[in-house]
Parts: sequence; structure tokens; C-alpha cells
Amino acid sequence: MKTPMVLVTAGPTRERIDPVRFISNYSTGTFGYAIAKEARDRGCRVVLVTGPVSIKPPAGVKTIHIESAIEMLECVKAWSKKADYIFMAAAVSDWRVSNPAKAKIKKGRGGMALKLAENPDILKALGKRKTYRLVGFALETENLAGNALKKLKSKGLDIIVANKLTKSSKLFGGRKIDILIMDKYGSRDLYKARPKGELAKIILDKAFGFNIK
Repeated sequence: MKTPMVLVTAGPTRERIDPVRFISNYSTGTFGYAIAKEARDRGCRVVLVTGPVSIKPPAGVKTIHIESAIEMLECVKAWSKKADYIFMAAAVSDWRVSNPAKAKIKKGRGGMALKLAENPDILKALGKRKTYRLVGFALETENLAGNALKKLKSKGLDIIVANKLTKSSKLFGGRKIDILIMDKYGSRDLYKARPKGELAKIILDKAFGFNIK
């Protein structure tokens, strides 16, 4: 029996402004790393594509470190050809700086405006032609179910895992979080105040048991 190959993305991406500054987000990578670890524990071959984080990758997992969204796209496209399951848990930057400065930008210039270009939509690209089960992740600030459903359909996902950011929530690095899991057949399950390690087990159960029609 073939050993499943699982591709996981995790952490933030960084888009350079100059050699010492960048645009990024607060993602810690803990959720993606938990999923990679759980897949490894189930005997899968696991490739983890990760942005810059401060946590150590799980032992026994092939880990590829990237920085920008473009780098992540190229890496994920290459490995997706071998994948049976893809979990896109990374917080990929939607925009990049059009013309990053080659030298450090100095003070004294007054105001400065950054010209941004939209990054490629990695998730949508993966959803167009797939021979794998594709699980996407969404962080929302409002209309959690509505926005998650829209993303599920527009990106061609099999399953989406959605979180809502509130004033009291600690999604980035928090030990326990709430998630909504939806699939393309209309199933919805809400899990409240669960550790990310426990949620990783639930997400893999759903992805591995998912019936592609």
C-alpha cells in the first residue's frame, strides 16, 4: 500500500522593502507545524514548506525554508505533483513591494509611499487541477461562515478551516483556539477552545476520511 505524501505550508511570508525591512504578519507557524507532526506520526511522508518562524521543525519531516510568497508558490507547485494531501496553513502575504530598494532606505526623505503588487494566489492555483485533497485555511475578522464558504468555493477546496480574529482571541501563538471546519458538500463543524495539537488530529481525520465524489 502506498504511503501517503502530505504537503504542509506554515508560518508567514516576508516581502522585502529593502535589505533590512519587510512586510509580514503575526503568524507563528504553530498550527502548520502541528499538522506536519501529526501527519508524520501517522506514518505519512511529510514535506513542510515554512516561512520564517522561531519554532523547531518536527523531526523526521522534510522541511524547506522560504521567505516570500513567490518562493512559496514555486516550491509548492513543484511538490504538489507528488502530494496526496495538501494543507495550506501558511499566512501568505497578499501583496509584495513592486520595487524593493537594493540599499537600506535612510531617514530624511519625508513621507514615503510603497507601491505594492498583488502576489499570485497560491491556493487558487492549486485548486484548478488537482489529484490531491486540498485543505485551505482562513482567518477572518467578520462573517466567518460566509467568507469561509466563499473561499471554499472560489479556490476549489475540498475542506476549509476557518478562524475568527477578535479582541480577546489569541490565534497567533495561542494554545487553544476556536475553528470552523467546512467541506464542499455542506458539512460544518465548530470546535471551541481546543489545543492546536488536538485540532490537527481532527483536521487530518476529516481530510483522510473525506470522500471525493
